[in-house]
Amino acid sequence: MEFVTLSNGVKMPKIGYGVYQVNPAECERCVLDALEVGYRAIDTAQGYENEREVGAAIKKSGIPREEIFLTTKTWIAIGDYEQGKKAIEASLQKLGTNYIDLLLIHQPYNDYYGVWRAMEEAYKAGKLKAIGVANFYADRLIDLSKHTEIPPMVDQLETHIFWQQQEAHKYMEKYNVIHESWAPFAEGRNNFFKTPLLHEIGAKHGKTAAQIALRYLLQSDVVIIPKSTHKERMQENLDILDFALDEADMNAIAALDRNKSLFFYHNEPDTTEMLIGLEGRVKVY
Repeated sequence: MEFVTLSNGVKMPKIGYGVYQVNPAECERCVLDALEVGYRAIDTAQGYENEREVGAAIKKSGIPREEIFLTTKTWIAIGDYEQGKKAIEASLQKLGTNYIDLLLIHQPYNDYYGVWRAMEEAYKAGKLKAIGVANFYADRLIDLSKHTEIPPMVDQLETHIFWQQQEAHKYMEKYNVIHESWAPFAEGRNNFFKTPLLHEIGAKHGKTAAQIALRYLLQSDVVIIPKSTHKERMQENLDILDFALDEADMNAIAALDRNKSLFFYHNEPDTTEMLIGLEGRVKVY
């Protein structure tokens, strides 16, 4: 496995396994499969409602806890310092661990400054090894970085070949924040897996279109957390460290960038109303 080093010196695997939309009923099996094929980073969230299953799989795997990099995220409804403290304890309890490797604020809504203070406190106490955000565009990321004692170490954004987040990446580099991708396959949108260029480059390297797309992000200094419920695909997604794209490959894939979301924008009113409307859906504690 290859690693990136966070601003506080913590090492984070460049490839992890994401469990977004993995049904709790099959989540434990999926995480066990992922760990068996070699993943050592697991990404979940309070909003995914499968933290217990992730924790159970890690315990059942027999792999020492310190060998697994575990990420979770606070839910939108968690909106102040006191709620933040309770939410952190709730995740620790559900995950069955006494520390979380990386805790992210999931969305740039509600009193995330209050939650951040709770995260800073838990970080100092050793309950969190690293802290960061998700879906914070550059303006929100800069604001949080400038007005907190401990600035974010990671920002997880929608990032794939059709929205490569090159501008956001520049600001993450400037503020020493690691860029992590959610939806590295864009959930198959825009005929992702049928993209001719990916197949052309894949034939050249003896790799699949999916592997080429992941390798591109990896070589662009983006951490990836691909999801699959199929063990053979999990293995395929992990098998991207034995080759490298050349400059021509990288330039060709860079040209696929449409510089726009295939899902929604977190700074648009309709999206904000939609996501905040989901607040009551999840019982965190």
